[in-house]
Amino acid sequence: MRSEIPFAAKLTTLKSLGFDYVQFHDDDAVPLGVSPVSVAAEAARVRALCEDAGLKVEFVAPRLWEDPLFVDGAITANDKDIRKAALDRGKRAVDIAKVLGTDRIVIWPAREGTYIREAKNPVAAFDQFVEFVNGLLAYDSSIRILGEMKPNEPMDLMYLPSTAHFLAMASRTAEPARVGTLIEAAHSILLGLDPSEEMAFAIWHGKLWGVHLNDQDGLKFDEDKSFGSANLRRAFNVVDVLVQNDFGKNGEVVGLDVKAMRTQPAEIATKHLTNSKRMFERLVQVSASIDRDAWNGFRQARDYEGLDAFILDALMGTR
Repeated sequence: MRSEIPFAAKLTTLKSLGFDYVQFHDDDAVPLGVSPVSVAAEAARVRALCEDAGLKVEFVAPRLWEDPLFVDGAITANDKDIRKAALDRGKRAVDIAKVLGTDRIVIWPAREGTYIREAKNPVAAFDQFVEFVNGLLAYDSSIRILGEMKPNEPMDLMYLPSTAHFLAMASRTAEPARVGTLIEAAHSILLGLDPSEEMAFAIWHGKLWGVHLNDQDGLKFDEDKSFGSANLRRAFNVVDVLVQNDFGKNGEVVGLDVKAMRTQPAEIATKHLTNSKRMFERLVQVSASIDRDAWNGFRQARDYEGLDAFILDALMGTR
């Protein structure tokens, strides 16, 4: 539906829409065809483009799911040579991230699972996850690793499908203090969980280091709808748990993972970004201004019907 947009133009557009950060897969920043000796130079060129546009880089994520080599998994491939290639790809992402000025590496284990459970040894797969994370931690002592968990798609069933699964695995790594999470709202919804409670769980552990705000219309494919468009109340609860726990005080960034509707014309194809940003900011205002004493009063009285109406009134601006 839409023609490709030059990268520099994307950066300028993002800044004009009020964004401060951009996120990269490794091959977004430096294409795979670039020779190893030229990776740093190409990453420096991309960093200069970002800085010229007034943007910082939040993280780099090694893309371990599109290369045909990783069709049956990268981190948990049965073939040890493929697992080594995955670690090499992760190290390449670390090299790029250092030049781009970020210490955050996001791991989305898209193909780390099975279509039939007998295809892999799950206990061995968990060991392979630890080996991969340890390999990156040992490669660079300054990076932090953020796991972005999802229960399914593209695989039928993924290993470590939830935040809790990943944090349990992180506790077995060489340096658990450098391993945390990035939670995407839609991924939690696909798991049948409320994203605000997933985020609260990670906050409780001191491990919520990034978020992807979007929305999801039930248990189907990963839709990446504009934030708040499917369930406004659920979106409010996500924002409220972030606001009430001072998310961002340690440099964490609120990110979006939203897609333009497939048939949206090019000239208005950024509305998913402006709508999501505006919704987030409005819900921050609701969270900051809502009467907490009244809220707690409903809790103390066990008047949950009253609390139900109180929250709805706040969202509709009628209280």
